[in-house]
Amino acid sequence: MKLIYLTSRFPYPLNKGDKLRSYHQIKELSIQNDIYLISLSESKVSERSIVELNKYCKSVHVYHISLINRIFNLFKTLINNRPFQVNYFYHQKIQKKINSNISIINPDHIICQLVRTALYVKDEHSIPKTIDYMDALSKGLERRITISKFWQKPFVKMESQRMKRFENLAFEFFNNHIIISSIDRDEIAHINNKNIEIIPNGIDSNYFKKITTNKIYDLIFIGNLSYIPNIEAAKYISKTIFPILKEKIPNIRILISGSNPSKKVLRLANKNIKISGWVDDIRETYCSGKVFFAPMNLGSGLQNKLLEAMSLGIPCITSNLCNESLGGTHMKNIIIGNSAEEYISQILNILNNSELISDIGKNGSEYVNKKFSWENSNKKLMGILKHKQSN
Repeated sequence: MKLIYLTSRFPYPLNKGDKLRSYHQIKELSIQNDIYLISLSESKVSERSIVELNKYCKSVHVYHISLINRIFNLFKTLINNRPFQVNYFYHQKIQKKINSNISIINPDHIICQLVRTALYVKDEHSIPKTIDYMDALSKGLERRITISKFWQKPFVKMESQRMKRFENLAFEFFNNHIIISSIDRDEIAHINNKNIEIIPNGIDSNYFKKITTNKIYDLIFIGNLSYIPNIEAAKYISKTIFPILKEKIPNIRILISGSNPSKKVLRLANKNIKISGWVDDIRETYCSGKVFFAPMNLGSGLQNKLLEAMSLGIPCITSNLCNESLGGTHMKNIIIGNSAEEYISQILNILNNSELISDIGKNGSEYVNKKFSWENSNKKLMGILKHKQSN
């Protein structure tokens, strides 16, 4: 089949969850199909990134959204009742270019990643279309309301409500609908949300194999450090968990690492806590820590950081929110906490128990490599596309 794959961000480098998912879907789908990538971008895409996607795509089209257009789209949000992030990624000139792409390529199917791209194919009725919701974005926004500053709360609440309506509306634009987890599926307000197929993220088990390196840090946290849920998790580690741990373990060492660390995150550094930016081989960063700690209380979807850490055999401590989509078993293949007291008790326990570190790490690796596979996820996606194509 000829597939157009439309994304709101270029799928490389793999420094954000949506990029990771689109990259691996494209890679796997390209084995049996011709992929035509259309990506929006806020900044210039490097030649290296384009070369990487050219390995799997028949053609790559990148359309830049200028700063002027982004500012203009902000004002459109005040009058058209759409979510800001839908307006942010939509522009009429790009619409014309995408219409031209569709006409020339004449695809058998169109896949849109995230509802941000849905408007571009809303009026295309002759070609089967699939929307990948990924997460329930509206629910993630709803969780942010409580931590927003008082003057931000009305805007975040409005964006959450608008996104919930748009997730419902966008359902009608597409023939097929997919999402990462059943938890997120149930948050999509459409009456037929049970028809949304579950396509979980996977893990590249050939890449994320356990490697031997020095355990420099007691705790590590890795993620995109300009993303609000990750920023809040980093602040929680530094301001709530660390002071109490330091009383028990004065020389405790913590690493917080990831792309684009915000100023708020950079200010968390001290002699016990190191803040690190993007690294080329993330495996060494994961494996430099004894325990991976992700106390996430915001966001939605399946956390790739947990899949990667667990695949590498690093024991993980996380929240019930993160484990909802992961489905791990407490004290067997993962450790679940829901308060500072629980986290501190669990951290102290595992850091003083090398056998527990080994058992949780080993069981976690076996669990994610058995349950989460890009190959299996994309086989299911391919089955959905073929089924709809034959109807």
